[in-house]
Amino acid sequence: MFTGLIEDLGSVRSLQTAGGSGVITIATALPMDEIAPGDSIAVNGVCLTVTAFGDGQFSADVSAESLSRTLLGELRPGQQVNLERALRLSDRLGGHLVSGHVDGLGKITERRPDRNAVRFTVEVAPSLGRYLAEKGSVAVDGISLTVNRVFDRGFSFAVIPHSLSRTTLQERRVGSRVNIETDLLAKYVERLLGPQPGGAERALLSLDTLAKHGFL
Repeated sequence: MFTGLIEDLGSVRSLQTAGGSGVITIATALPMDEIAPGDSIAVNGVCLTVTAFGDGQFSADVSAESLSRTLLGELRPGQQVNLERALRLSDRLGGHLVSGHVDGLGKITERRPDRNAVRFTVEVAPSLGRYLAEKGSVAVDGISLTVNRVFDRGFSFAVIPHSLSRTTLQERRVGSRVNIETDLLAKYVERLLGPQPGGAERALLSLDTLAKHGFL
């Protein structure tokens, strides 16, 4: 589990693919003494498991599922990537709950200055858009963002200079594609409210439980 607050801009050293899967190696300023094999690190919003590390870099296996559903397979040596280590239970939750499981892709259709920020508009498929809500949360390339507006075919968000300079959004232009992870709770609520025997009653009980624990 992650928060969507980027810790470091890493640089791709290599991406080797064979038989539908691959291995990626990334240079990073993250402290090597705090990384171990088996640790989870989100790379542009994709949760990967560290298999080797040292000398200012780490490697991770990339599954066929990740290559087919995300933009990891298009990365090239030298490209920057957003990095975040897994959330610890003692950490502050400054962003929102991000699983590192990308739901689909979006395409930037607008980038423009907006006072002290930069506003982006992203086009997404209706299957993703249904989980977006104004003032709700979304992860774009692993970055926790607040949805400003929701449209028929996408959404918009604003990024302040601090976030822009410390993430890959500084390089994103109109036409760029990005990894999208929608809000985790929205997907569970839809599942609970979906058609099933006794679904409505169970959904109301489950929503009541979520509310009691401060999730709604």
